[in-house]
Amino acid sequence: MEFDKFCKLISKIENIPLPAEPSQLKMSPPFREALQERQKHLIKDARKAGVMALFYPNHAQQTHLVLILRKTYKGVHSAQVGFPGGKLEDTDVSIEAAAVRETFEEVGIPEKHIKVLKKLTQVYIPPSNFFVQPFIGISRITPSFIKQDDEVEDILEITLQDFINEMNVVQKSVATSYNKSVIVPAFNLNGHIVWGATAMMLSEIKDLLKQLL
Repeated sequence: MEFDKFCKLISKIENIPLPAEPSQLKMSPPFREALQERQKHLIKDARKAGVMALFYPNHAQQTHLVLILRKTYKGVHSAQVGFPGGKLEDTDVSIEAAAVRETFEEVGIPEKHIKVLKKLTQVYIPPSNFFVQPFIGISRITPSFIKQDDEVEDILEITLQDFINEMNVVQKSVATSYNKSVIVPAFNLNGHIVWGATAMMLSEIKDLLKQLL
């Protein structure tokens, strides 16, 4: 879809109620509820993070969404696909500001080019004990991506068509941070399997967009 047309459609998103948790749960791993119950004593001390679902035009003025492939490291989100974003710092005036700042730091999009359109439904991530607040935004300027080499392995440019294509919703066996493989609902995007909290957030975004497109 041409980005100008997308912008006209998505300008109506402020008035659409969030699909919220029912939408997210369609892409929830089967073990999530039990894991969250097991960690309920930790939730009150969960840290906060903000992430950005940013749509932008490529050089052909077609609508894309940016995701990142994280570096391989000793941590629960090693080598996983996610949104640009990160934890709330003391210098951030809000969780939205943290999401915008981290998007600049991780993929190089200037903060002044990011327009936040809507706050989405918060997601709790049991393995890392984070509450993640997603936002949906746009950049009207085609980005010149600069990845944060110590955290980002690759920048993934997803076409809007691939994102909303139902054929890209799959069931896959993945290795979890608890050393066992399970079948989970996932998105197959640019050859990468996107599951867990990121897939849950993508599900809500997709259901929002389906009301506009």
